[in-house]
Amino acid sequence: MRDNFEENSAILKRLAEDYNDMRYFECDPLIFPKRFLERGASLQDVEIAAVVSAHLAWGRRDMIVRDCNRAFDEMGWRPYEYVMSGKYRAGKESLHRTVTWNDFCRICGNMKSFYEKECTLEVLGADGMRELIYGQKPDPNAANKKIHMMRRWMVRNDGKVDLGIWKNTSPADLIIPVDVHVHRSAFNMGITERKSIDRRTALEITDYLKRVFPEDPCLGDFALFAYAAVNKAGIR
Repeated sequence: MRDNFEENSAILKRLAEDYNDMRYFECDPLIFPKRFLERGASLQDVEIAAVVSAHLAWGRRDMIVRDCNRAFDEMGWRPYEYVMSGKYRAGKESLHRTVTWNDFCRICGNMKSFYEKECTLEVLGADGMRELIYGQKPDPNAANKKIHMMRRWMVRNDGKVDLGIWKNTSPADLIIPVDVHVHRSAFNMGITERKSIDRRTALEITDYLKRVFPEDPCLGDFALFAYAAVNKAGIR
């Protein structure tokens, strides 16, 4: 791995400072749980909004926002009430890309089962979220990008972009949500030399970011998100 930590650290700190700003996230799935929080909705409403929004968070942002709106319209904009009703829309039709209404129905049912026993999803780690809420098989190698993104939303608490409503989890314990864009930035900066987007890569990038942001490695998510566009423009 290229040894250019000092240069990378300066770049990451500058980009994180600039891009940890809500103006870059006005058309982002994050706006939905944030909207519920700002309207004084219950913790469970915010959590469910985050689960649904994170699950649909792939592809073009405008399409993600459109289809999140469709999901919350179906819920009557009362997510917890809808989930606990046990009456969900189902079908093979697409809600968002390959996510069908049957997938949506299954996740809602899983959340109902969970909330009948527990008060908050915070008690679940990433693996628990994967298996108990999203209904996916265990996979110790999975990067779990959407789940770690949701956890970033719920835990980081600097009052700028993320919600910070899970108080029993430290930002220092979060894992970076790695998608193709974050991975490309990390690879181009020499933060990782791994070509696979998996758990090991996510941990490697997170460990590097802990050297830059010891108490808050996912602050580096904003910097890596921004790096490709900024570097393409020739700004370093």
